[in-house]
Amino acid sequence: MSDWNAAQYLKFEKERTQPALDLAARLPRQGPARLLDIGCGPGNSTVLLADRYPGAEVLGVDSSADMIARARADHPTLSFRLLDAGSELPSLGGGFDVVFSSACIQWIPDHPRLLRQMMEQLRPGGTLAVQTPMNYDEPIHQIIGRLTSSGKWAGRFSQLRIFYNLRPEAYCDLLAETAVDYSLWETTYVHRLGSHEDILEWYRGTGLRPYLSALSSADQETFLQDVRREVAKAYPPRTDGAILFPFPRLFFTATK
Repeated sequence: MSDWNAAQYLKFEKERTQPALDLAARLPRQGPARLLDIGCGPGNSTVLLADRYPGAEVLGVDSSADMIARARADHPTLSFRLLDAGSELPSLGGGFDVVFSSACIQWIPDHPRLLRQMMEQLRPGGTLAVQTPMNYDEPIHQIIGRLTSSGKWAGRFSQLRIFYNLRPEAYCDLLAETAVDYSLWETTYVHRLGSHEDILEWYRGTGLRPYLSALSSADQETFLQDVRREVAKAYPPRTDGAILFPFPRLFFTATK
């Protein structure tokens, strides 16, 4: 699978950052001195944590070399580290007041183990704050699923994308094991995009990435044409020409 592309991801920086802003608003107003941002990407979530807590130590970690390079270039005063949260979290040593993760854990397997390790990075009384997309029933994912598993594209991909998220009630059970208090909520963001092409551009940086990386340049364009055709049917323009793009997300916070 190819590395993440920070420039592609940041084409929708405002829309991608808003859930992180909303999650950060649920953090304690005062007190956190050490914060960990897991899956920091190009640093857009890390900088908002640093702005919320001036003078605090904030570390952003990500498994993508391109994302970390962009984060360091755009935010040279902040600290970033290349790290695979699926296997290397214990190496950080713990002692954080906040462990924050926005739109990352859906790419990491074994959430029971992952959440335990995230909680282990917190000091007692510290806060875990997580946001993860829950948009798998939305048309864009149904389209990608149908195309990649049937017709001319069946068998062209060595591995279809696995969605690692659990149901909300499963996260409740996991958090109850290690938290003295926790909250969960869901928000559906209805993004107002300018065209169907915007939906494809959005997903080039995330959900389409594993499939495009498995195809030649010519096949990539053919595959995108097939996706584009179905997207145009599933997301009709509104009266002003806007394309409404609903995007459900799950949030939870927990106190260790």
